[in-house]
Amino acid sequence: MKILRGLLLGLLALGTARAADDYLAYFGGYTGAKSKGIHVARFDSATGKLGAPELAAETTNPSFLAIHPSHRFLYAVGEMSGAGKKAGAVSAFAVNAATGKLNLLNQQPSGGSGPCYVGLDNEGKNALVANYGSGSVAVLPVKADGTLCPPTAEMQHAGSSVNPKRQTGPHAHSIFLDPANRFAFAPDLGLDKVMIYRFDAAKGTLTPNDPPFAAVAPGSGPRHFTFHPNGKFAYVINEMLCTVTAFAYDAERGALKEIETVSTLPAGEQLLPSYSCAEIRVGPNGKVLYGSNRGHDTIAVFTLNPDTGKLQLIENAPTLGKIPRNFNFDPTGKWLLAAHQTSDNVVVFRIDPANGKLTPTGQQITVGACVCIKFMPLP
Repeated sequence: MKILRGLLLGLLALGTARAADDYLAYFGGYTGAKSKGIHVARFDSATGKLGAPELAAETTNPSFLAIHPSHRFLYAVGEMSGAGKKAGAVSAFAVNAATGKLNLLNQQPSGGSGPCYVGLDNEGKNALVANYGSGSVAVLPVKADGTLCPPTAEMQHAGSSVNPKRQTGPHAHSIFLDPANRFAFAPDLGLDKVMIYRFDAAKGTLTPNDPPFAAVAPGSGPRHFTFHPNGKFAYVINEMLCTVTAFAYDAERGALKEIETVSTLPAGEQLLPSYSCAEIRVGPNGKVLYGSNRGHDTIAVFTLNPDTGKLQLIENAPTLGKIPRNFNFDPTGKWLLAAHQTSDNVVVFRIDPANGKLTPTGQQITVGACVCIKFMPLP
């Protein structure tokens, strides 16, 4: 009896260990001939193996996704443009943890046109959205059942910058919260500013901060933003000039002070018109920063000094695809998955734990016009 009991406990422990290695990977992108919406695949973090993708939900242009902290809900923008202010939308889905399939709960206007980013606050009580087309950001409260409410805050940006083709008006590209859930940061490509707001999670409101923004070099086109895990530094990737700007962060005032701006391209490489940047993330150990170069089709890997916030480029890793838009780390921090908008593939890389450099594993799958990756643990 003791032997049988020990065997059963061993099997249960093995099952738990296996489950802990498995995740669902969700892929957002643009709908067309090769994609009808959001796709899902299983990912084994022990081996780096990525399973075959399946359609999780049909929806129009789900170019950015966010997963609720409870792992019960997923949110997606519908990147649509139009003359009407409410052309864009945000959809709420219930997650079937057993299959990875998504069930539409409801949809709300994004508070502007061309929504390109959605994220959730720390407690999952509000969805924050950036509308590229209208140059605005909005807050949509989240109910206990996962459904979205209409926007309770809509902040319209105004102004322009130096590029006559892309910066004649505002283009909010993302919106991120600080670790304390008190301040929201919205890089605006059209203004060359990171707009700063005070955020009230209980009321779902945004109010201009003092200071109201942090500026980057004219013509930079700030796109995405991230904090260092220690909360002392923040980084914005500049789409148009292929640079990263490092900031010191004052958590009390919500203020950013520039430390330095560095190129995401190899030393001496000319910035071509076909080059641009997209995603930026700090590695799980806080010692490496990554940024994607579209056109150049690489991920720039920087060592990061956690004491000074400064960066040093150590490699430009080819991504084995065309137009690497978004990338993400698996929850264990051992793997990086890169999504390619033009070549329709997602490629798996192993992260060197010593220096953060990337090595392709040979694993890749086909997902049409893929531009966003999010992970969710299996129950």
